Amino acid sequence: MTRFIAPIITLAILVGFFFVGLHKDPSIVPSPLIGKPAPVYELPLLLKPDETLGTEKLLGQVYLLNIWGTWCPGCRVEHGALLEIERQNIVPIYGLNLKDDPRLARQWLAELGDPYVATMVDTEGRVSIDWGIYGAPETFLVDHDGMIVHKLIAPINMQIWHEDFLPLIQQLKAAQP
Repeated sequence: MTRFIAPIITLAILVGFFFVGLHKDPSIVPSPLIGKPAPVYELPLLLKPDETLGTEKLLGQVYLLNIWGTWCPGCRVEHGALLEIERQNIVPIYGLNLKDDPRLARQWLAELGDPYVATMVDTEGRVSIDWGIYGAPETFLVDHDGMIVHKLIAPINMQIWHEDFLPLIQQLKAAQP
């Protein structure tokens, strides 16, 4: 009789984990970088390849960093929301074009609109690794001290913007010196 109890308990534990996992939002993946400084980097700009942008130049402002690529279907899905967020002029959005053909990326922005203050090019994906990027799209909220406050692994939409990002941005701006 006791030899049947251990497998039943093990099965009950596994079923419990299964049900807990069913109710989790797959777009919420905890990042070990939350509450830590943004990685140090400097990358060329998509529209001005002779110029660079990186960590040091972005200090002193609250901003979004959006990782995208023309090869990414979710990036096309979220593009309209990024344009709307940019129109609200609440926070600057910087793009990080990941492992893409710069010519195609420039064409994408020309055709669909450009929500970014500037877009950096990470052709080899090395900076993206430092950011802990799983893929695209991903969006980070960074505070004025260069600390990562929030990360979204999914296309951003206006509901996520209003419920997740906007309250954090308002708190950060209220606390900004």
